[in-house]
Amino acid sequence: MSPKQRRGEATADRILAAALDLYAAQGSGALTMTALIAETGVSSGSLYHHFGSLDGLNAALYSHCMSGLLDTLIAALERSRTARTGVRALAEAYLRFTRDNRPAAHFIHASSYAGFLPAHAERIAQAKAPRMRRIADWLRPHVETGHVIALPDPLTEMLVIGPLAETSRRWLAGAPEVDLTTAARLLPERIWQSIRGDHGSAPAGA
Repeated sequence: MSPKQRRGEATADRILAAALDLYAAQGSGALTMTALIAETGVSSGSLYHHFGSLDGLNAALYSHCMSGLLDTLIAALERSRTARTGVRALAEAYLRFTRDNRPAAHFIHASSYAGFLPAHAERIAQAKAPRMRRIADWLRPHVETGHVIALPDPLTEMLVIGPLAETSRRWLAGAPEVDLTTAARLLPERIWQSIRGDHGSAPAGA
């Protein structure tokens, strides 16, 4: 990467950090090109060069936040030796990310049906797909040995991520009955049981 490319990447990262700060402080309505120019000091030309439009910036921010979440899940999996410990660690990491990175988690969940997602699906997939492959690649040997049930990847994702995403969404929305500490204690084992294969049983302390 050339020095010019490195400077451009650093500028884009700085703009995305400022965008997330604005979102955290004032909500989605604060994410305007004018506000970001005032916040970062970058020129309008630079802003449009990097993101093309406000929708493009929102898509880049979504991709940035989602990449952070997926990298956290991958790290949790790849530190784990068994299928059970990996799935449990992934569940705990998802909830911990939600707690520790509330603005990013909120932006991910609030953007689920946003108009910018389909319009920038290819760009988002470029960042997301390789990370999802790493998760699938980690699970595959455990499926082959029968420790994880063989299902189409989207169904496995629904069983594992679905409960975590809904728990996080409700917590982020301020639902008083949802507590992340309680969820982190109760959900990981139950999620594991939902995808455990015939050879996936293990002692309680495994």
